[in-house]
Amino acid sequence: MAGWIGVSLPVSASPESLEEGREIVADRKRGNCYTCHQMAGAELAGDVAPPLVQMKMRYPDAAVLRAQIADPRMRNPNTVMPPYGAHGILTEREIDRVVDYLLSL
Repeated sequence: MAGWIGVSLPVSASPESLEEGREIVADRKRGNCYTCHQMAGAELAGDVAPPLVQMKMRYPDAAVLRAQIADPRMRNPNTVMPPYGAHGILTEREIDRVVDYLLSL
């Protein structure tokens, strides 16, 4: 039987984790992602940053997406995206929930 060597399959996030991530992304006092990012059904029409679509395709490695959210200055020192982890805007757990949710899109 043929198999994939060195490829790990993502673990499915729980419905609770996905819901918590969705709430953080939409919360204007925590994630506030829709201010800059477009997404179907969002209250705000973000037009500053890439739309939140096809996230698994764009970020096949969840760790890369997580690092981008935690401190986007590592890839772009001039970014307007807040460093959610580095500045303590979101907890480690909250960032994990946001990553789970975004990768479900």
